[in-house]
Amino acid sequence: MRPSELAPSVRTLAVALAAFVLPALSVSAQAIRTGAVAERYTQLCASCHGPELQGGSAPSMLDDVWVAGGDDESIARSIRNGFPEKGMPAWSAALPEKDIRAMVIFMREKRAQAQREKTQFVKPAESVTVQSELHNYRLDTWVGGLTEPFSLAFLPGNRALVTEKRGRLYLIENGKRNETPIKGVPEVDIDGQAGLFDVVPHPDFARNGWIYFAYSDPQMHEGKPVSLTRIIRGKLREGALVDQETIFQGPLQYYRPDGGVHYGGRIAFDKAGFLFFTIGERGDGRNSQDLARPTGKVHRVFDDGRIPDDNPFAKQSGVDRTIWSYGHRNPQGLAFHPVTGQLFNAEHGPRGGDELNLVQPGRNYGWPVITYGMNYDGSAMTDLTAKDGMEQPLTYWVPSLAVCGINFYTGDLFPKWKNHLFLASLAAEELRRIEIQDGKVVKQETLFKSLGRIRYVTGGPDGAIYVLLPNRVARLAPAP
Repeated sequence: MRPSELAPSVRTLAVALAAFVLPALSVSAQAIRTGAVAERYTQLCASCHGPELQGGSAPSMLDDVWVAGGDDESIARSIRNGFPEKGMPAWSAALPEKDIRAMVIFMREKRAQAQREKTQFVKPAESVTVQSELHNYRLDTWVGGLTEPFSLAFLPGNRALVTEKRGRLYLIENGKRNETPIKGVPEVDIDGQAGLFDVVPHPDFARNGWIYFAYSDPQMHEGKPVSLTRIIRGKLREGALVDQETIFQGPLQYYRPDGGVHYGGRIAFDKAGFLFFTIGERGDGRNSQDLARPTGKVHRVFDDGRIPDDNPFAKQSGVDRTIWSYGHRNPQGLAFHPVTGQLFNAEHGPRGGDELNLVQPGRNYGWPVITYGMNYDGSAMTDLTAKDGMEQPLTYWVPSLAVCGINFYTGDLFPKWKNHLFLASLAAEELRRIEIQDGKVVKQETLFKSLGRIRYVTGGPDGAIYVLLPNRVARLAPAP
């Protein structure tokens, strides 16, 4: 594993652990298997490595100096097999594989926390120049007075639409929000993670006027309130949403109790005009692997809701024929690359394991069979991070960022950011810039942090970047 910086000679973690081998061996396997990973760390490791992994009689585990490999599998192998010849037992006899995996995640979380505490992230104030790696920019409030804005869509004529999670839709004209919400918006379940989600104009909006929405649709089933993500379209007329049509509504038996978690709710059009949208697995991972259910999937339909014959499961019986890909948890980001046309999604993992995926037809993205995360209470979920027939993410984040909306930048104001992916995050409160080359993530930069939960980011027709903060839309433009 790693040497101690204070030791006169290089020592492996096995030697460093030798001081607590006997106390650790007195802990029964049953005791080790109970409780969360933090408790197991306290039982086995804290006496030597310190309660916060900062080091003690054994080295710190918060740096990146490793002797036996610092990748996840190398760390797991060291825990699993130990170094008996140097005094460290093989913990595989006491720790199941999934618990070893949880310990690796715990170590990653603690290291990331330590790195964050040492890093000064940008928290830009109004109209203050910020220097990033490739461009200097300025952040200003574009539209204020909002409550949990979820999505933003630009329309011709200096207009835009913004959704609020709690079910309100506002028209913005010439940079000013109308005081009165648009009328005629369907009833929306707003409990828990439910709400009014994405708003996306048709690619040929100037001709047909169609606007598409994703929202949590409240219904009654067997006398109980339930909800599920629904896709509709409508047109704006005299301050109201009219001519509404349902594009997708799942079978009522697959609705879940209202409120709760994991609705997905993102929409994107490809260059051919097909409509793609996401639905989360609603808190039950088994839904993601069940092709009869719409939950835990990315879907593809025509712009009027018809099902394309070339969908990957369109000719199979007993399945949801709109499914494009499956094995997703809660995909809240969806965007097409402006050059390659490839589809990307960002989805929430559990505790650890948020993912960025290249979404391909008919592929299985693994949830909940494989994951780079663990349960929220710190208990182990699985030791599997890969399996035949299941796709690997382009990148994943431990600890979780709580990833949300994504978009590729296509404007001209920031030429060095052209075709880079921008990612909003909730828990981390970060706006990230991600460079993707040849299907691989080659660079990430945190542009700013700690301005509140960010649900969406998109480029505007003026070439600026617009970011949805908790109570406003901020605009990023080049510094003068």
